Amino acid sequence: MADDILIIGIDGGASKVSAHQIILKNDVFALGNHKAIREYQNYSEFQTDFIPVDLKTQLSEIQSHSIKLTEKELAQSKAYYRAFIDAINAIVTMSEFDKVLIGIGLPGIKSADGRGIIAMANGPRMPNFASELESRLVKNGINLVQPIAKLGSDADYCGIGEEYAEEGAFRMVSNAYYLGGGTGAADALKLGGKLISFDDCRDWLAKTWEFKSKDGKTMEAYCSANGIQSIYSEISSVPQNELIKQKVYLEQILYRAYSGEIEAMNTWEIVTETLALLLYERISTIYSGYQNIFEFIDPNHSDLQKDHEYLGTLLDKIIIGQRLGDIFKNKVAHEIIINPLLSKLTELVMSDSLLDEKAKSHYIKRSQFNSNILTTSRLRSAPVLGAGIDAWNSYVSI
Repeated sequence: MADDILIIGIDGGASKVSAHQIILKNDVFALGNHKAIREYQNYSEFQTDFIPVDLKTQLSEIQSHSIKLTEKELAQSKAYYRAFIDAINAIVTMSEFDKVLIGIGLPGIKSADGRGIIAMANGPRMPNFASELESRLVKNGINLVQPIAKLGSDADYCGIGEEYAEEGAFRMVSNAYYLGGGTGAADALKLGGKLISFDDCRDWLAKTWEFKSKDGKTMEAYCSANGIQSIYSEISSVPQNELIKQKVYLEQILYRAYSGEIEAMNTWEIVTETLALLLYERISTIYSGYQNIFEFIDPNHSDLQKDHEYLGTLLDKIIIGQRLGDIFKNKVAHEIIINPLLSKLTELVMSDSLLDEKAKSHYIKRSQFNSNILTTSRLRSAPVLGAGIDAWNSYVSI
């Protein structure tokens, strides 16, 4: 049945949209030959100085059922729509299919019907995203076999991709946590051999972006490419848009630290210390229940429950993915990032009175955090695959 349908998986972030053909052969999903990437900044409507509405305000407006889009949000969203349409058109043009099925992953809080974005930390809110996109696609002659079922979580789609792709890091383990660092942060979880959505365990486990660091920033700032760049911007006193113009991204900041630049060294020191605390929170919460390690960005966020059905679970793997994962693979990352991270994790685990000897002997080997547990994803395309797989599953279930 998939032979006559073009499946397109899309990963939408705050800086670009990545679309890829997804193929299904012998019940195994893989990437096809056709892909397209479109950066929002290449469209005239894009505002390089765009600042999202304060997250507390966004959450408050959701609570009051009164979302007030700003003029800048409306303008910025036009660049998003154009990028999505161009990427989809490019793949359709390259292929020989006349029937199209689309799956989309986007960060942010979704509307009640799952087809809009009503809160986003790094971009404009788009409450009617799917309907507006479908309308524009139809005008462009795209034959959709069904409406976009929902806008999935890019985090959940990372998990689906890691589970079902041949090189997926979830495939051979029973218990694992995935942290993807791209424009934002993506959390995915596999416990007891099953993928667990963070939305389904919201009573006892929070998403990275919901946590507040000790300096008041969202924890997402310390594990996302955009966030780390913004931290370096503050420390170096170079505006972030200027860093973008100069093409100073994570790799460049890493090499600046390796060469001894104080500002870059300070950036990675802060990042690794905070990232270690986040990973430790996952270890501790899954095994012992939440211990109020972080405050929440939303002051009205309810307290997390300490009891849950997975208490006593030890993680086989902690997987770092997306652009943050790429940085972890860099040849100088061990000195600047990984070794300091492992040292901090060792300290945190060993000093935790709620982690018993079973847990500590699992995570600590030869007086150091077990480096075999910390690994990197080999699947940069995980969220794209996950989006296409989810769309297909929705289609065949009708």
